[in-house]
Amino acid sequence: METEEKKILLVEDDPNFGVVLKDYLSMNNYDVTHAKNGMEGYEKFKKGDYDLCILDVMMPYKDGFTLAKEIREKNEDVPIIFLTAKAMKEDVLKGYKVGADDYLNKPFDSEVLLMKIKAIMQRKSSDGLADSKQFEFNIGNFHLNSKLRFLTFKEDEPIKLSPKENELLRLLALHENDLMPRELALTKIWRDDNYFTSRSMDVYIAKLRKYLKVDDSVEILNIHGEGFRLVVKDSEKNNA
Repeated sequence: METEEKKILLVEDDPNFGVVLKDYLSMNNYDVTHAKNGMEGYEKFKKGDYDLCILDVMMPYKDGFTLAKEIREKNEDVPIIFLTAKAMKEDVLKGYKVGADDYLNKPFDSEVLLMKIKAIMQRKSSDGLADSKQFEFNIGNFHLNSKLRFLTFKEDEPIKLSPKENELLRLLALHENDLMPRELALTKIWRDDNYFTSRSMDVYIAKLRKYLKVDDSVEILNIHGEGFRLVVKDSEKNNA
């Protein structure tokens, strides 16, 4: 099944650069709307439902910072990337203050922009998933009740998980058979991403592996440099 194209609002007053960038993003499976100045950009934003905005800073009628403030008043969560020909520290700080997710100085490598877009989209998607209200999960032959912090294998007595074990397993279950980014767990559970919290998380992953090893259909894989995957084999899961 094809995934729906993510919608991007591109606000860029240089007509040639705007068309080239729109075509490049469209070739990479994004649905791009191009506005040629800040006023037009705001009108298009009000009428559309966008997954991300790319705003040039220096534009006639309304600059990128002003436009970003107006966008933030209507939508606090939509990611914003600024494009600028000025590499001044003050402008970069101003951009982040009005809610920028990232910043690119012109000229830039279009592949770098593409990677930034993908990273931001993935982060927003993961954040939304982590805020899910789901608290009961079937993981192979295990049942997790994350409200009670009970992990139960078949008809055995439930194991009472520690708060961090519970939160970590819940995040893994929400991303079942998909990547759970390391940074997501560290910021959601440990509230910090540094060497010590990272090592702490590895200890908790090892504890969860010990609990889960009685079920051959369940495994936590380490995706080097990225995070972890809770892998559940369907054939075993369906027999649970």
